[in-house]
Amino acid sequence: MSPIQTTKMTNYRWIICAMLFFATTVNYMDRQVLSLTWKDFIAPEFHWDDHHYGIITAAFSILYAVFCLFAGKFIDWMGTKKGYLWAIFVWSVGACLHALCGWVTLKYVGLENMTALRAVQAGSNIASSVAMVSVYLFLFCRAILALGESGNFPAAIKVTAEYFPKKDRAFATSIFNAGASVGALAAPLSIPPLAEAFGWEMAFIIIGGLGFIWMALWVFVYDKPNKSKHVNAAELTYINQDAEVEDPKEANDEGSQISFAKCFTFKQTWSFIVGKFMTDGVWWFYLFWAPAYFSDQFGYKSSSTMGQMLIFVLYLIVTVVSIFGGYLPKLFVEKRGMNPYSGRMLAMLIFAFFPLFALFTQPLAMWESSPINPAWWPAIIIGLAGAGHQAWSANLFSTIGDMFPKSTIATITGIGAMAGGLGSMLIQYYSGKLFTFAENQGSAFTFLGFEGKPAGYMIVFCFCAVAYLIGWCIMKTLVPKYKPVVVED
Repeated sequence: MSPIQTTKMTNYRWIICAMLFFATTVNYMDRQVLSLTWKDFIAPEFHWDDHHYGIITAAFSILYAVFCLFAGKFIDWMGTKKGYLWAIFVWSVGACLHALCGWVTLKYVGLENMTALRAVQAGSNIASSVAMVSVYLFLFCRAILALGESGNFPAAIKVTAEYFPKKDRAFATSIFNAGASVGALAAPLSIPPLAEAFGWEMAFIIIGGLGFIWMALWVFVYDKPNKSKHVNAAELTYINQDAEVEDPKEANDEGSQISFAKCFTFKQTWSFIVGKFMTDGVWWFYLFWAPAYFSDQFGYKSSSTMGQMLIFVLYLIVTVVSIFGGYLPKLFVEKRGMNPYSGRMLAMLIFAFFPLFALFTQPLAMWESSPINPAWWPAIIIGLAGAGHQAWSANLFSTIGDMFPKSTIATITGIGAMAGGLGSMLIQYYSGKLFTFAENQGSAFTFLGFEGKPAGYMIVFCFCAVAYLIGWCIMKTLVPKYKPVVVED
């Protein structure tokens, strides 16, 4: 028996996974600051309506999409250590800059202080100017935030491929991807109280500052596994079990390079693009609009105890349920002998049915004789639908490592994230327009028995419910079975 086989394996890969989890948690908390403060803190000061917020979230989505197209290539070129540092530095700066939007708006429109700003009469010319100027300022800050955040998932997925064998990647991805849920879970318990106590500006600064702490840790924690002093030979052998080499230290970390243009010639790329385009916008809709939904539908502000508890329970369900999503294909591979791709696609089909719960959101929200507060039904249902998304997403990300060389994983992840951002832009923008239109029309606007704004929400929930099944069918058509990309030297 070789010394490697008798040496107890280190588990440093899980320390790296924890760092990815921390980064993703901070990533989503930075996104959530605006969604948890705009309705109750920012909108009254700047005279925003749903359409203004829809414009900002849609712009963030399309900018994120554009930046993702190049962020992956940047990460592949720069490397995961330096590339990740740059990404989180930029988005942390962008997050903190939001705090200056109020002060710059005051200077631009010529008002003396925030008291004068709040005293501006709604519907007046100066109110329109305040709204316009502030929207443009927030768009600028969201652009910087989007630029930095576009690097998170390409870097995280590439690190996962470096530190985990194929059979474990979906599980590892589900763990770090749970940071999105935990970030959304922690956000309603921390951000509204911060905004209430210190002002919405300090909420942006405090949450944005967490990224700089992560940077200080990453400098000392990360090295590639074959260079890390914390990874012993036994763990390195486990990590590189898919590589066809005798010495794990000689495993090719990257593989053959694939040009950016050539990536679009593979059906595997388009399969990932479709999966992201059809489903990312659904998750971002829940992320961006859930606090406003509970405020509109039930009158629970994000700063209220009930409003915070509804969002907390929603994302608690997402966090607990979704983490098992990455473990399911591992069971399929180890217990049923399926190849990783087939196991992942079967798991994704199962999780594609979870979002169908969204069809019941509005009917149960309007259930007058409900034995419990009707607001809890949407929290539970959206939580289950969101859990389905996160489990789906963990497996979808892992299909890249199944079929592409490590040198191109971040690039393909960025291309898919671009498609997801584009899909999100469409759903955010048109949701904002739809909700404003439906509210103005009142009872004249109906859909499936609902009137006004509730009818608008029902329309969006219907799309959210079926998007995953549509996406899965197209993906399966494009890549019906496991077929890794082979690049000739």
